[in-house]
Amino acid sequence: MTEDLPGHDWQEEDGLHINVQGLQPPEPMLGILGRIESLTAPAQVTVHHDRDPIYLYPELAERGWSWEIVPGAPGEVRLILRKRP
Repeated sequence: MTEDLPGHDWQEEDGLHINVQGLQPPEPMLGILGRIESLTAPAQVTVHHDRDPIYLYPELAERGWSWEIVPGAPGEVRLILRKRP
C-alpha cells in the first residue's frame, strides 16, 4: 500500500504522479522505488522532487526504468520515468 511509503501520489491522465518534495534521504528513494515496484502494468510515472536524485538513477536502471528531467515548477526537479520494454 502506498500509504505506508514516504511522500504522496495521485493519478492523472498521463499516469502516476509521486511527490517526494521536502523529504530527507533516503525517504524520497524509498517512496519512489516502493511505488514503481508495485505497478502491475508498464506506465509513465512523474516524480516531483526538490533536488536531483543522483543516487536514484542507478537503482532505476537496475530495475529497467529510464528517466528524463523535464521542466517543472520553480524549485522543483521533475522526472518522467518509463519502464523499458
